Amino acid sequence: MLRCPVCHEPIFKQNDKIYCCKNNHSFDIAKKGYVNFLLSHKMNSKLPGDNKLMVDARSEFLGKGYYDIFREKLINLIDEFHPKTILDAGCGEGYYTNEIHKDSRKIFGIDISKTALQKAAPKNRNITYVAASLFDIPILNNSIDLLFSLFAPYAGEEFHRVLKQDGIMILGIPGENHLIELKKVIYENPYKNQIKDYELPNFKFLKAEKIDTIISLQSQNDILNLFKMTPYYYRTRQEDLEKIHSLTQFNITISFQLLVYQKD
Repeated sequence: MLRCPVCHEPIFKQNDKIYCCKNNHSFDIAKKGYVNFLLSHKMNSKLPGDNKLMVDARSEFLGKGYYDIFREKLINLIDEFHPKTILDAGCGEGYYTNEIHKDSRKIFGIDISKTALQKAAPKNRNITYVAASLFDIPILNNSIDLLFSLFAPYAGEEFHRVLKQDGIMILGIPGENHLIELKKVIYENPYKNQIKDYELPNFKFLKAEKIDTIISLQSQNDILNLFKMTPYYYRTRQEDLEKIHSLTQFNITISFQLLVYQKD
């Protein structure tokens, strides 16, 4: 089901160390268990995607169970469609990917961050983890029953290409009030997230599942890890960062939407 990133021919795992296509383009499997299909001349930086700071913070935060309610909603939603082949497009460190694995399923996790895949791949060697861009997905046309993409860039043409006819796409986006209390701490004029129209070209909108709740962060470290997971961390002035560092306990709204589509 994988395709070569160079010639787009089918590519296969030859052994535990290498993938190869019929044109002899070969790619080594890293010791951590993922394969790197990122081509150097197409990369904008040496280490694209989420950096170690963000990956470590997210991994530690999610490991505390704060987003388990969202993950369980996703798992139940996926189970409704009984997919045999699943793609997590923008899988990060595999927090969601590894939980949906069943012996009856073939699962692919793709992310542009090799740092994230170094955490994801060792957790489950039965999942195929690949370093690749979502805008050049190394999967053959019409191969995937269900694709989900959570808080990742939307690559509509590629998502449509890899999905089977009538395949299902689930997009996870922040809700209107997601982390609004955090914004109130660091911004003078905090803003709510804008929810765009649900309609997308070449996909039929089926439904939206919403999750809104308040979580209680019990330590300064958990608060900082949540903050480091967000793009706000990299856009916040030092004096505003100090406001976050002063917090030791924090009740905060988490709000998500899972949007379900079917390929036209």
